[in-house]
Amino acid sequence: MRPEAFEITIADHELRDLRARLERTRWADDFGNEDWSRGVERGYLEALIGHWLNAYDWRQHEAAMNAFPQFRIVLDDVPIHFIHQKSRGEQPLPLILSHGWPWTFWDMHKIIRPLADPASFGGDPGDAFDVVVPSLPGFGFSNPLRGSGVGALATADLWRKLMVEVLGYEHFGAHGGDWGAFVTAQLGHKYGRDLVGIHLLGGAPLDCFNEPLPGASEYAADEAGWYERTQRFFAERHAYLLLQATRPQTLAYALTDSPIGLCAWLLDKRREWSDCNGEVEQRFTKDELLTSVMIYWLTGTIGTSARYYYESRTNPWTPSHPGSPAVGVPTGCLKLEHDVCHWPRSAMGSKFNLRRWTRSAQGGHFAPMEEPELVVTEIREFFRPLRNR
Repeated sequence: MRPEAFEITIADHELRDLRARLERTRWADDFGNEDWSRGVERGYLEALIGHWLNAYDWRQHEAAMNAFPQFRIVLDDVPIHFIHQKSRGEQPLPLILSHGWPWTFWDMHKIIRPLADPASFGGDPGDAFDVVVPSLPGFGFSNPLRGSGVGALATADLWRKLMVEVLGYEHFGAHGGDWGAFVTAQLGHKYGRDLVGIHLLGGAPLDCFNEPLPGASEYAADEAGWYERTQRFFAERHAYLLLQATRPQTLAYALTDSPIGLCAWLLDKRREWSDCNGEVEQRFTKDELLTSVMIYWLTGTIGTSARYYYESRTNPWTPSHPGSPAVGVPTGCLKLEHDVCHWPRSAMGSKFNLRRWTRSAQGGHFAPMEEPELVVTEIREFFRPLRNR
């Protein structure tokens, strides 16, 4: 069971087909939507599509991805793509980074080399990691996914197998955001003997989808506004979640066929969930926005990425052991003020062995892209005392 070296090589005819589809776009009317209150505003989307057609160069970004060592392997009939960036340090700590939706593995690219080679980025060589960045099953180059039942819980099983049985690490750390935070938390819960610790972006209890939202009284005085923001998200802004958790295949037909539809679906979340004050290019360049869209488009995986919600909903979390807290390994959490929803520290502290809790006034849901230096610093500092396990 050995991984095979992998290089991204998209055929020219795929790029020609994409251009033809973009050139034939049938635009929907848009009015009274200058503030994006009804969804993606047409004027900005038209400008972004114009850049896609006239300025964006996929080959440039493909080459940047291929500058990282990439591999593919099939585990339990599930194809897995991953970057494996080994450190130059003497005693690196293995670390697996898990992304979410609508992220891709490429959302981690700004933090990989600083974590693997801190000395080249002004850091301490003793903080070096062997960095593993997989694409979630059914996302991007972890395709094609043909079987059902692969959600966050099954992914944690796959990640443990990848790190221990395939790559041969006896102990390792894990970090993740969005769905990646659930995968990471499950690793810490089920495989605590293998984990030195876990680090979460935002974070929520593993059973949060099975329980009511936290009440206002559970939030501390310095968490003012978090209750209201979380309530608003689940009352007004999680239609995408309900759709992908109940009818992902219906959505898949539309977004797999229409590049502009896919672009709008993903752009909406990049703008709404990032710390950008409504100006998405404060956080992402046009090329960065489009590269994320391209990974989903060229791999045809928007449908299976949406199914991740369905599979995770229909395979809810149940404890693997009766231990308390549920996640007994040391846990760190980085809270970005402009993330989409917030669980209070009290809820996290009752379910995790919480050792580090850091809050940042800057940054949103896509922290490794928005605030990469902050994320690198937090990961280094959290894992530093855990290296001698």
